[in-house]
Amino acid sequence: MTSDLDKTDRAILAAIQKDGRISNARLAEAVGLSETPCARRLKRLENDGYIDQYRAMLSRSALGLGVIAFVYVRFAVHDRATATRFEREVQAIPRILACHNVSGSADYILQVVARDLDDYGTFMRDEMRGLPGVTSVESALSLREVKANGALPLS
Repeated sequence: MTSDLDKTDRAILAAIQKDGRISNARLAEAVGLSETPCARRLKRLENDGYIDQYRAMLSRSALGLGVIAFVYVRFAVHDRATATRFEREVQAIPRILACHNVSGSADYILQVVARDLDDYGTFMRDEMRGLPGVTSVESALSLREVKANGALPLS
């Protein structure tokens, strides 16, 4: 629970959200602790589940992935088995960056990357439309990314 976090814990979390590779010495200095207590707090935050993982954020443009699309997926039949199969298959497709089961007119919203529009069209035709339960898809193409991978609020 975030109520268990004090000001220093929040400062540690904020610092590592900005730079997951920050050294313990720099982290300790940034939050006003000596190195040993800082390392202990960081380990406790990891053990308590406040930190899921550490990872690198790769450059889409350097990797040639110029298209981001948000795909609204609809099912005609809503049964647990179909949803489970759909979700399992989505997990195995690397170009699907995120998948959310949502309320509203769509059943799922996916964030998908592709090299270009031709690549995206091929993906839609050959993979998306063949996923279990999918009866309708609608795409919204990102024209410009304004903010991505924002840090979680800690207040």
